[in-house]
Amino acid sequence: MALKELIPWKRNHNELAVRRDPMTPFDHFRREMDQLFDGFLNQWPAPSTSLLDRHLGEFMPTIDVAETEREIRVTAELPGMEQKDVEVALTRGVLTIKGEKREKKEESKGDFYRSECRYGAFERAVPLPAEIDADNAKATFEKGVLKITLPKTAEAQSQRKRIPISA
Repeated sequence: MALKELIPWKRNHNELAVRRDPMTPFDHFRREMDQLFDGFLNQWPAPSTSLLDRHLGEFMPTIDVAETEREIRVTAELPGMEQKDVEVALTRGVLTIKGEKREKKEESKGDFYRSECRYGAFERAVPLPAEIDADNAKATFEKGVLKITLPKTAEAQSQRKRIPISA
């Protein structure tokens, strides 16, 4: 394709050329480059974040939510964090986990000195499916794992109804 064909007003001096393809060659090129980078960055998934997020210093912890008849259990993996860096709140049926991860590494060998610092705040909000007894909610933090137990109210427990399955 000649460069003249990319510029609509250069094709014919008297009238503006009408392009039949709504995507220009630059749009096609951009789409191919996006697909190339998406494929490259998703090739090596990290355990808790994508490669791009880890490279940029962002951190979003993984969480598991399990519901039983009597309670809801939430488990969050927060590797390298301490209890004082984490805040747990329950507001209007939404559980919020906030924290700030600070990591500092220093290495010194003879004339060589290297120092790396990474900081990043996160916040996860989990909408809860049932009424919770907030007064009896408990949270524990051990070895980088936050476990939250949220007991359901008696009313929420009684609203559960088993539906029979017929063939």
